[in-house]
Amino acid sequence: MEDRMSCVVFACMDADTLGGIQRVTHTVAQGLAERGHDVHVLGLHRSESPFRYVELPGYRRHVIHHAPVGKVSWLGACRERRRLDELFRGLAPGFAVLASPSVVSRVRDLLPEWLLPIGQYHGSYQHARGSWHLGSVRSHYGELEKAVFLSEDDAWLFSEHALLPNTWVIPNPLAAWPSRTAELTGHRVLGIGRLEGVKRFDRLISAFAQAGRTVGDDWELHLLGEGVELERLRAHALACGVADRVVFRGAVPAAEMSREYLNGSVLALSSEHEGLPLVLGEAASYGVPSVAFDVSGGVRSLVVHRETGLLVPPADVPALAAALAELMAAERERRRLGAAARAHVEAFRLDRVLDRWEELFEQITR
Repeated sequence: MEDRMSCVVFACMDADTLGGIQRVTHTVAQGLAERGHDVHVLGLHRSESPFRYVELPGYRRHVIHHAPVGKVSWLGACRERRRLDELFRGLAPGFAVLASPSVVSRVRDLLPEWLLPIGQYHGSYQHARGSWHLGSVRSHYGELEKAVFLSEDDAWLFSEHALLPNTWVIPNPLAAWPSRTAELTGHRVLGIGRLEGVKRFDRLISAFAQAGRTVGDDWELHLLGEGVELERLRAHALACGVADRVVFRGAVPAAEMSREYLNGSVLALSSEHEGLPLVLGEAASYGVPSVAFDVSGGVRSLVVHRETGLLVPPADVPALAAALAELMAAERERRRLGAAARAHVEAFRLDRVLDRWEELFEQITR
């Protein structure tokens, strides 16, 4: 194994903001560093609100611009090229994992020949198709050593519609594996994520209100997260008649999330789009079944309909309400789905995801 150790650079637009890409990047970086790789996490820009993901990182961190993500001047672009060149020239042979289309377009041509480029895409094909991302992936990712996607479904869709010959699948990892599972007896639905428009918690509140009319009013919906939508969502809960049963918990520290999952009985995902949402996997690891909009291959890789949870058509609030009501009313079914969900997400444990990264490195250099 020792002769397979490599230098690995993870490059992000901003590596230290509280977000899914950043969380995955730091988790994988730490895991590979603990396996002996020389790992670097690179942010092209400084975070406005830095978040510390790893208390004692085994990797090195670099920030190129002191300004947050935004337009870069001509002079700033020159400084960026110079700083990246200085950084890369000091690194041993290995791999540069470029975390998004924006990073690929800015960093790819600056890499030395001894850092082999890998393009990562953290979103779904459905989301890419509705934005400029698909065109960028089609134009640039095929030229890289590998193009890494979150699920088999997404990799196949990108290979077909973006004409990529070099796709690879590596899911987001679960950073920890709990020894305890939820009892699923409490009457609590969990919604976890930033209170922002893309998460569509307004649809979840509407569905929860409709479900309550079927199963009774002794259930609560706990929303864990903070964001600009807070007051609008409070008003929406009031308009739906459930203001007293929708609990806005704010940001919950990572160290306390275990208790939240253990106290939950159903997790609901109502997002407009997702790549591979870790909250579904984390809930499953605690034996908590999920109800989710079927918005991506990543969601389907975590929630197998009627085997580990329930999937409903995207944006279909009545269907989401019916699925919630079904699980809220049936403790035995929650237990069946929750146990199957925990067994299913064993494949997303960190050690197995790290194995996939090392398999990728080995295949590229074979």
